[in-house]
Formats: sequence, structure tokens, C-alpha cells
Amino acid sequence: MQNLLELNQPSLAAFFSQIGEKPSSVKMRAKQTLKWLHQSQVSDFSAMTDIAKATRDVLAAHAEIRDLTAIRDSTASDGTRKWLFDVGSSAVDAVFIPEDDRGTLCISSQAGCALDCAFCSTGKQGFNRNLSTAEIIGQLRYADRALKADMGIVGRTLDGVQPVTNVVMMGMGEPLANIDAVVPALELMLDDNAYGLSRRRVTVSTSGMVPQIDELSKRCPVALAVSLHAPTDALRDVLVPINKRYPIKELLAACNRYLNHAPRDFITFEYVMLDGVNDQPEHAEALIKIARQVPSKLNLIPFNPFPQSDFKKSPRDRILAFQRRLSDADIVTTIRKTRGDDIDAACGQLAGQIKDRTRRTIQIAQRRAVSDNTALVPSSTG
Repeated sequence: MQNLLELNQPSLAAFFSQIGEKPSSVKMRAKQTLKWLHQSQVSDFSAMTDIAKATRDVLAAHAEIRDLTAIRDSTASDGTRKWLFDVGSSAVDAVFIPEDDRGTLCISSQAGCALDCAFCSTGKQGFNRNLSTAEIIGQLRYADRALKADMGIVGRTLDGVQPVTNVVMMGMGEPLANIDAVVPALELMLDDNAYGLSRRRVTVSTSGMVPQIDELSKRCPVALAVSLHAPTDALRDVLVPINKRYPIKELLAACNRYLNHAPRDFITFEYVMLDGVNDQPEHAEALIKIARQVPSKLNLIPFNPFPQSDFKKSPRDRILAFQRRLSDADIVTTIRKTRGDDIDAACGQLAGQIKDRTRRTIQIAQRRAVSDNTALVPSSTG
């Protein structure tokens, strides 16, 4: 059975052709169905009242509307809300961050992550699988419905009220490692017959997959955020291992190419602040040189500790000094607010419940054991 949540508008039109809809009607049927699925939030074909009953019967015979199931729904003291979704052998997180002028939903693209960034709890949990388009857009569909229910809104928006105004693909996983499922989900977010979000209000975050940055610029350019986290290749190789494949020079060139297609005239560089690791004055100076090569804004992220982490959060005064140095160099620099940390919904804390199919947990333990044993061996030069 075809899950209709898997299909963007062109794919839905093709599906209607496959089940025998008249060629002259397939585009109209696709638009109608998208509105029912993503604006009216129906889960029953019988509710699609402007579609002929015969067509609804054919849909019911060949398709389904299969939503995600939330196995946990938590709200933090600051109003941040996190859902844990069942995706079979794993679970993934989505987080809603309410603010006075916007409502931002942070969604996941993979169950776990294979990139193993040194400071990320999700990476330490390993990688299970890519999410499908239905599982990606399903996070937005579920959150939209739940938040509207809290507001007393059923179905379509009321007087333009829209709880989710921004979507950031900064949850679990590397979005560009799953680009073939991510792009149709992005297209649904942007489609006026679905969620109708502006390209400027949808952001994809990447650790720096250069070929896929170029591919995204051609297929569905939205706002781009790059997880930089280090201003030199030597340090970034350690913190963000994909840098060994796509070093900073190549990454910056890809960012400049992307700006030719992007809805914004800048790239956001994300930079997690790690005590004594990347927060020193020399790091700020190197970062200024990078920021001057690409029209950009810097987002400094206080590190959120997690069990088995080898890092500590930079002191607040050091983060502020780091920001001042960048701002004094005319680099637009913000410090991200820590939201939802009491429910593990803050940046870098999303881990869900991942069954590690990469054996990473064992590999990390083995590396640490070797390191510990080596430290106990007397030096031959002592």
C-alpha cells in the first residue's frame, strides 16, 4: 500500500495516473489531496469530500495515510516541546521551540547519524537508517496537528494562525546524507497546497557534504546552515571527521556557489563552544578570516553536556568575549539560547533510542581501552 505522506505534488499526480485517474484531472487531484493531507490533516479518505466517491474508493484500495506514532511527549519548563517518534527499530526526536515572533520545529532526517562528530550525543549512539520522506514530513504533520489542537484549531488554520512558522533540519542525522528523501519533504514544506512555508524559513543544516550542497542548490535551495565548529582543518578533522574528506577550503567554495541559488544572501555558520578546545582568542581570529571569505552569520552554541562526553561547556564570560571579538570585526554573531535542556531537547542532546548498527559503541569502547592501556605503559624514553 502506498503511504500518501511519502509523495510530493508531482509524485502524487503520477500516482493518480497509475490508479486510472483521467490525465486531465491528475494535477487537480494531487492538489486537492495535498490540502486534505497537510492542511486539513485528515487520516481518512472518506473525509476528502470534494473528491468523487469512486476516486476515494480507489484510493482506499491502493493507498493509506500512515502517520508517525509518538511514544513520548515532553514539555520543558521554558515551553519547548519534544516528541519521540517510533520508527520501527528506532526512535527519533522532533523539537518545537516557541518564541514571541515565531514557532520553530527542529526535525530529524535519520535514525542516528554516521558522521560521528566528537561532541554530538546522536553521533555517539551510532546509525540505524535513513528516514523516509513520509517519516520526515510526518514530524511536521504531527506537530502541526498537535499544536493546533492545543490552540483549539481543527484542520485548516484560523485567521492565519500558524504554530509552526519555521522548520530547521537540525535534529538527528545529517540531512544531506539522505538527500533523496529530504528534498521531497522540503518540497512539501514549501508547497502552497501543503504547508506553504517560505524558502527563507526552512533551513537545512549540514556538516559539510560538498557534493550534496551543490545538489541541494539545484534541486531545492533553502536556507543553509553549516556546522563549522572549528576554524582550522587540523581541529575540524577531530571535531567533525567529514572534514578529512571535504576540508574547509572546499567547503567554503561550495558555500559561495550555494549563495548563487539561496533564498538568503548569507550562510549561517554554527559553532559549538567547547571549553579550552575551540574558544580561545586565536580561534576567534582564524574564524574571522573564514567569515570574510563567505557572506555569513555566526551562531555560537553553548555546548550541552551528555553522559560519556569528553568535553565541557565554555564559560559564559569566554563565550561573550568570543562574540565581542567577532562583532568588533563586523561579523554578525549571535549566541544561541539553550532551550529545553531539562528534557534533553537542547542542541546536541537529541539521541532518541537508537540501535547501533555500525557497532560504534563497541568501537569507541575498544579505542578508549587501548588508549587507557597505553597510558599505563612506562615510556621507553623515560
